[in-house]
Amino acid sequence: MEMLRIVVNGKLEDLSGPLTISQFLAAKGVSRTALVERNLEIVKRDSYDELQLEDGDELEIVQMMAGG
Repeated sequence: MEMLRIVVNGKLEDLSGPLTISQFLAAKGVSRTALVERNLEIVKRDSYDELQLEDGDELEIVQMMAGG
């Protein structure tokens, strides 16, 4: 099985096998409404299901939070 090493919000993560952005977000319990930046480029939400993460990718994931 292929191992990937990516950086997510500044922290190293090792992943086993290829994942799409949708699969990664689901595994982390992150809503699909989150904003994802991959290697300094904003990823369109309609690409989350097709775009495969690759070794060395750097992601920034931002979620809106409600609160007071």
